[in-house]
Parts: sequence; structure tokens; C-alpha cells
Amino acid sequence: MSTSRADDRPVFVLHEHHRPRHHFDLRLEQDGVLRSWAVPRGLPTESARDRLAVPVADHDLEHATYTDPDKAIADTGWWELLDRNAKRFVFRLHGATGSRRYALIDTGRDWLLHLTKEQP
Repeated sequence: MSTSRADDRPVFVLHEHHRPRHHFDLRLEQDGVLRSWAVPRGLPTESARDRLAVPVADHDLEHATYTDPDKAIADTGWWELLDRNAKRFVFRLHGATGSRRYALIDTGRDWLLHLTKEQP
């Protein structure tokens, strides 16, 4: 999987971690870094079931292609911001598995990752 920067679109990567406990990290390029959220149960597959998304430390852009024996790239591509306010932002991921529209909602403590009803 490639994270080509030739077109200047911001990259995203979904890392799948197998240790210490199975989970996924959603990473979105913003302001020169990868903003990251641990998503214990992976990306939501239906709009009625939001997923917990715990913010974790930002990573440098080189981390977008990083793998090791306990971490693999589950999906990668580019993302676009569709709407934003103080409590949530709506975005579309364009990955190897297709395009999906999500919202990250700030609960004040953690975040919820929501698959929107409206899809591309």
C-alpha cells in the first residue's frame, strides 16, 4: 500500500496493532503530523454503532508507512475534511478499500467515531 504525496492530498493510515491488545489506530495528516486516535474495535461498519476513539500522541509523517511484527497497515490513502465545528468534524477517507464518510465527535473526555448515514 502506498501513501503517495505527489498530489498534496493529506494522507491517512489505519494501523492494526496486535499487541499489547488488538486495536486499530486511525491517523489523519494535519498540520504536518499524523493526528491519531486508538479505536479499540476498528472503524464502524454501520451508522447505528459508534466506536470509541481515544486520542493518542501525534506521530511524524514517516509513521504512515511504518510496520513491524506487531503492527500492520490495514488501510491507507487520503482524506478530505467535509465539515467542522468545535465539537466534531466530518471527513471522507479514500482508501484501498473504497471511500467512506465518518464523523469524529468530541465528547469532552474521549471521541466517538461515527459512520455517517450519507455515504459516497
